[in-house]
Amino acid sequence: MNRELLMLVEAISREKNVERDVVLGAVESALAQATKKLYQGEVDIRVSVDRDSGNYETFRRWLVVPDDAGLQNPEAEELLMDAKDRIPDIEVGEYIEEGVESVPIGRIGAMAAKQVILQKIRDAEREMLLNDFMSRGEKIFTGTVKRMDKGDIIVESGRVEGRLRRGEMIPKENLRSGDRVRAMIMEVDLTLRGAPIILSRSAPEFMIELFRNEVPEIEQGLLEIKSCARDPGSRAKIAVLSHDKRVDPIGTCVGVRGTRVNAVTNELAGERVDIVLWSEDPAQFVIGALAPANVSSIVVDEEKHAMDVVVDEENLAIAIGRGGQNVRLASDLTGWKINIMDAAESAQKQANETDTARKLFMEKLDVDEEIADILISEGFNSLEEVAYMPLQEMLEIESFDEDTVNELRARAKDALLTMEIAREESVEEVSQDLRDLEGLTPELIAKLAEGGVHTRDDLADLAIDELTDLTGQSEEDAKALIMKAREHWFAGQE
Repeated sequence: MNRELLMLVEAISREKNVERDVVLGAVESALAQATKKLYQGEVDIRVSVDRDSGNYETFRRWLVVPDDAGLQNPEAEELLMDAKDRIPDIEVGEYIEEGVESVPIGRIGAMAAKQVILQKIRDAEREMLLNDFMSRGEKIFTGTVKRMDKGDIIVESGRVEGRLRRGEMIPKENLRSGDRVRAMIMEVDLTLRGAPIILSRSAPEFMIELFRNEVPEIEQGLLEIKSCARDPGSRAKIAVLSHDKRVDPIGTCVGVRGTRVNAVTNELAGERVDIVLWSEDPAQFVIGALAPANVSSIVVDEEKHAMDVVVDEENLAIAIGRGGQNVRLASDLTGWKINIMDAAESAQKQANETDTARKLFMEKLDVDEEIADILISEGFNSLEEVAYMPLQEMLEIESFDEDTVNELRARAKDALLTMEIAREESVEEVSQDLRDLEGLTPELIAKLAEGGVHTRDDLADLAIDELTDLTGQSEEDAKALIMKAREHWFAGQE
């Protein structure tokens, strides 16, 4: 039988044009699978076939795991302390092996063995083709639509297949069998049968790569696309930067008579692209990203990573865009939360903030309205700024002498200490079920406690806007946290 085994290996190797060692590896796997059926539980079997004689040995083995990890599968694992009793110098991650009786080839049948082996060969061929494709370093997958698979589209390029999921397609784009398709390679998942390359036509990275192909200056390093935001099939924005003063980044990406940007637009089902000049100055970057709207003024809040952008009534609708599209894309492009408002709304918000700061200073620093207004007019908005502003800078305030400055700083520090003690006491009142909630950090717990949220039910009862006001989270993160807090309400309800 050993001679027949080698003959079978040679025949399959020639027939499938696969290396002999690959076929022998498949034989070992087939024999190991057959041997496992003789045991109860998930045992680990290794078969070793002699490449010259065809003789083979079979071993049952146990993986050595750390003592503190425990045994997840006692049939195929052994704790380190027990393993060292048998092999003193063994380490975690190594195997203890024990020879067992080998299964004769006849037991599994030549045809059954051949089917298992051929499947292994197909898997090996598939992996070789995939490795060859990926070694080219291509980022865009170009192929034709082969078939539909549960709403996904299977795209074929040569003998390699990619999967374009429904959610990664461009909305309203109608792709049919035989159509030529280009898509971004997002990841390779070898656990997927048939089409292991995951594709996307809606990802921002796809647009960036399309521009890289159309604009040689990007590949040459003269231009750089810093970021991209998309509403697939409708509108997009890209931020570009020139590393050569002689090269106009926007004009270069547009191309002569719009040829370059039109090539990208045509590939993406007519998706309109705004090309924005990137700037190190966040405010200037946001102003450019909101084009074609004209900005009247802008206020940057570094702590909340947000900007209040003031536009006149004529530009309000343009800045927001249809369905909020323009401001949403600008926010995604810049990474800043953007609040669009007109002059009246801005004045009202500024008045409210001034009133809040005035009350804070008058209460916590025990000063009159005049002193509080002087601090506000000098740009102070928080107790931290009063307490820790460099002494020399505060002494430059004409209305204050050195004694007044020192007194204000001391009062601010005392107030902050008192508030911190109160905050810690409030955090101690937070229930354990809230502390244990997945996704809550110590910082978030402190903010919730400060807002009177001490239990999981307190959090679950909040509206999304209430939580964002308390924590400064995005609406998406706040919604996810509230839903997590509500899970126990529905536990057991099917």
